Amino acid sequence: MTADNGEVTLHIEADLASVVFNRPQARNAMTWAMYEQLGTIGRSLKADTRVRCVVFRGAGGQAFVAGTDIEQFTAFSSGEDGVAYERQIEACIDLLCSLPMPTVAVIDGWCVGGGLAIATSCDFRLATPGARFGVPIAKTLGNCLSIQNVARLSAAFGPQRVRRMLMLAEFIGDDEALACGYLHAIETTEAMDSAIASLTQRLAALAPVTQRVSKAALERLVTQGLAEADDLIRAAYGSQDFHEGVAAFVAKRPPVWSGQ
Repeated sequence: MTADNGEVTLHIEADLASVVFNRPQARNAMTWAMYEQLGTIGRSLKADTRVRCVVFRGAGGQAFVAGTDIEQFTAFSSGEDGVAYERQIEACIDLLCSLPMPTVAVIDGWCVGGGLAIATSCDFRLATPGARFGVPIAKTLGNCLSIQNVARLSAAFGPQRVRRMLMLAEFIGDDEALACGYLHAIETTEAMDSAIASLTQRLAALAPVTQRVSKAALERLVTQGLAEADDLIRAAYGSQDFHEGVAAFVAKRPPVWSGQ
């Protein structure tokens, strides 16, 4: 694994698992290889009855995960590529949501796009001051999210905040994320390790079956019975604007939207 491809690592100590997104030179933007590693880790954790809590964190102190590496989208040629991609991402997020033990996301700095989906799949979120949350695809790529991930964001932030994220490309700050209940707490960098230990110890001391069935019930309420939306994904990823957004990002210039 090259440094540019990044890596997702798993460390288990006693009954606590730590998952780290390690590509700090790109604010931990996810490569295909990192998504594959995350899926492998998720399947391993799902089968590990020793683990009572999982903590997810980005390396480098600047970001949790700054989305998917956009240069990878240069290989997309049609809307079907977007449908396949969103299904792949959704399978990974579904896996994280289905982990039987409580999960905690620790957010330093930026939490963007696919990174926001990963953080939202967790049961609790801690953040350092200045953390920012968003999906600025209306400004950058001109693509879209799966309907499952829109539903999860809407349940976590409220529909109007998600409209601001998706349609105005706004970022939600740490104070607003705390006020709306998305964050469990905001902690300084110096106090974060202690806060993580306190929260994970509380979680590990409680009834595992209650935790497991409760989180499964909440996930079903949010995502079961959703409408089919492949046509919307196909329309976004098959658009001229999506290809313009990718080309503009790679060329480091502003995109010129046509609405086509």
